[in-house]
Amino acid sequence: KLLTLLRILEQKTDEEHLLNVPQLVELLEQQDILAERKSIYDDIKTLRDFDIDIKTYQRNPVEYAIERRDFTLEELMLMVDAVQSCRAITERQARMLITNIKQLATNREQALLDRRIHVEGRIKSKSESVLSTVDAIHEALRLRCKVAFAYRKIGADGKPYETREGKRHEVTPVAISYDDGFYYLTAWNDHHANLTEYRLDRKVSVERDMPATRNEEIANYAFDQGKAVMFGRFNGEEVACELTVDPDKVEIITDRFGKGATFLPFDWQQVRARVKVCKSQQFFGWVASMGRAVSIAAPQSLVEEYRDYLHFLLEE
Repeated sequence: KLLTLLRILEQKTDEEHLLNVPQLVELLEQQDILAERKSIYDDIKTLRDFDIDIKTYQRNPVEYAIERRDFTLEELMLMVDAVQSCRAITERQARMLITNIKQLATNREQALLDRRIHVEGRIKSKSESVLSTVDAIHEALRLRCKVAFAYRKIGADGKPYETREGKRHEVTPVAISYDDGFYYLTAWNDHHANLTEYRLDRKVSVERDMPATRNEEIANYAFDQGKAVMFGRFNGEEVACELTVDPDKVEIITDRFGKGATFLPFDWQQVRARVKVCKSQQFFGWVASMGRAVSIAAPQSLVEEYRDYLHFLLEE
């Protein structure tokens, strides 16, 4: 009876929706639980003794409600939107997570959580193993051991195929990151003697293996907030450069580089931004997509490489 009473208060009350003792007795009876009015007062006291924040409203008759929640409605809405937008999970996993999130809300709030935001180009993963893969790699990091896995890529026919003819990759996990809707593993590859990245939704049956490799590069690896910005996870030579930006397009730079961008007044028509980037064709493609709103100003060597890139695209 006590647990059912708690569930009723959690699901049906808030600061705008209150219940009195006769109503609580009736709701308990609807679930085949008989209760006397006096026992309800004792039950409410017991729940309060266990730090359940049940408020009393001095009305006629007296009414009760649970006001304080672990999460506000706005926070729950943010969680739902984040789950719907996440590309790393499948549609089924998203539905299950949202169902669990809704259990944290009142019945009235649950109806408000039944919404779908529009996510441009929404694409969901087809692999349900990504969450268990993340968990397995974190465990390997804790135990300091290698992981072995098969790796898939999409072929020309649009179907997934295992790389290296199914031969398993064996690497030392170093760090897990989340970028642009996907989980990535940074790992040390003994065969190539360098750090390599893998997208976790492309892995198949991750298994923990022999003790991890140890070296100075792994020990010194860290996520550097001030490091050069990559474009589409494509690494390259780090370059400090200056971009000229139209004054009304400054948000393009802040959205992409955040606090990593330093702005200097240039003239009345343009603003100059200093940033660090990983030089790649993807970076040049990003600049080109901005039209005349963003252009490379320095260093001159990077300007010339960008021009060569544009000429290359125009070649027949």
